[in-house]
Amino acid sequence: MATTTTESITTAHRRRRGGAAPRLQSVTHKRKRIEPLFLAFLLPTLLLFTLAITLPAVMGIVLSFTNSVGFGEFRFIGLTNYVAVFSDPAILQAYVFTLGFSLVTVIVVNAVAFLLAIALTSKIRGKIALRGVFVLPMVISGIVIAYVFSFLFANSLPAAASALGFAPLEQSILANPDLAWVAIVIVTAWQAIPSTLLIYIAGVLSIPGEVYEAAALDGASAWRQLISITAPLTAGYILINLVIGFKNFLNSYDIIVGLTDGGPGTSTTSVAMSIFKGFNGGDYAYQMANATIFFVIAVVIAVIQLRATRGKAAL
Repeated sequence: MATTTTESITTAHRRRRGGAAPRLQSVTHKRKRIEPLFLAFLLPTLLLFTLAITLPAVMGIVLSFTNSVGFGEFRFIGLTNYVAVFSDPAILQAYVFTLGFSLVTVIVVNAVAFLLAIALTSKIRGKIALRGVFVLPMVISGIVIAYVFSFLFANSLPAAASALGFAPLEQSILANPDLAWVAIVIVTAWQAIPSTLLIYIAGVLSIPGEVYEAAALDGASAWRQLISITAPLTAGYILINLVIGFKNFLNSYDIIVGLTDGGPGTSTTSVAMSIFKGFNGGDYAYQMANATIFFVIAVVIAVIQLRATRGKAAL
């Protein structure tokens, strides 16, 4: 009996050992067969990304150390362009405007979109149709939106203000250096809210209804549920919208061009506008240095945002 039992255990052990190797080989073999298909899909995208984005970016960084005008011969001049950028008042003003505008707009967009998401996921009639209405601005071109609002700010709003006797708005705010940025924030937010709203709607709908039912039974008010349930459980979505929104607003261009073209004067000139205008004005290498600095600043801000919120928000 003992011998038979020992032989049975040994045989079973050998079978387990013998059966494990072919299984591992089979898994390894299958993985090797998947790799060529994976590369077949990855390589074209990687090649296009390298040729269209990585290579031009590297070439631009190299040319930022030259006196190139975008074509023809050039020579290396070291850090001259970078020193000039840091001492240029117009460039520094563009950075101040861009960072301030991005900060204000990202706050406005996320606050409005979050509240709209709560409203459009509550028990109201026609909420599906309302969601469709609120996302319409997302599919309209930024330059078209800018021209429409430019007409409203320059004609309709002053006319209405004159009829009501409200003197501060009787002149177009686009011509006021102190108020033109407000118009840009309003129009940018109007276009950006729909995409942010969709993410927040997804976040709010992912919260189980039982959580709110239990809170209601415990006597929690709507405000308490918003602060203690909705906001914490959608923290990951808030993080996504903050990071993506701030990055997008840093690169704002078309709406600013359509509304003010950087004016009055240079009060609403963004960094992106100064870079593109410099390309057309023959300051290619100088603006490539500006673009490189702007890229580094954007990366640093994104890293700070992610590190500051790491571990505090997760989808």
